Amino acid sequence: MTINCKGKLIDLNKPKIMGILNITPDSFYDGGKYKDDASVLKQVENMLTNGATFIDIGAYSSRPGAEEVTTQNELKRLLPVLNLVLKEFPNALLSIDTFKSKVAEEAIQMGAAVINDISSGLLDEDMLTIIAKYNVPYIMMHMRGNPKTMQQHTDYDNLVKDILFFFSQRMDKATSLGIKDIIIDPGFGFSKTLQQNYELLNKLDLLKITDRPILVGVSRKSMIYKLLGTEPEKALNGTTALNMLALEKGANILRVHDVKEAMECIKIHEQLTA
Repeated sequence: MTINCKGKLIDLNKPKIMGILNITPDSFYDGGKYKDDASVLKQVENMLTNGATFIDIGAYSSRPGAEEVTTQNELKRLLPVLNLVLKEFPNALLSIDTFKSKVAEEAIQMGAAVINDISSGLLDEDMLTIIAKYNVPYIMMHMRGNPKTMQQHTDYDNLVKDILFFFSQRMDKATSLGIKDIIIDPGFGFSKTLQQNYELLNKLDLLKITDRPILVGVSRKSMIYKLLGTEPEKALNGTTALNMLALEKGANILRVHDVKEAMECIKIHEQLTA
């Protein structure tokens, strides 16, 4: 199970880490933390040194109820950081967390390797066309509505079955346009209640029927800190516990804030399954 990133084949049979770099002022955990060039480069260096294969850069907060950001402002936040990181780390595989086709295209032209779209192309009808045009790996996530409305859409006939149907439709659309490298993200915290998030994680292995790599992003999310009665800053231990379960259930990529700890999960899991 491989994906082609800028001519380099990445083997996802061995789980990989995607480190999160939020350059938004309002992200739920690290919003506003990386405000200058030095802090951005230090964080990227730390993540790469600790074992991240991908760095996922987001200039639009998708936390529940997040305010909308114009395309112009998203690009204004993103492009200087993308240029900075690629200049310092030219071989880094950068993923861009966006659901806007114009942002995706400009980022790819600048050197981004992957597009990570929380809407699977449903919030911008041109997104899939852009992905097909540049033939980059595409992460499609399950979500209903948009970041402001998604928590109003948590009614399912059968949670996993409905999510699989969603992915079958979106993958059919993507492959019909010639998109080859598709990664699915079940969207923990998006259009799901706390109980549904845990049901989904417990049944994650059922998503392997898609025969696509699975990305899991539970890092410091409310499904952890609300359950434990704490806050994102104190949710690393819970994140580690769920990351290990995700690996056991077949996750190929862990999207995390804390790369070192996630890498330790992978090493321990590899030893358990050797």
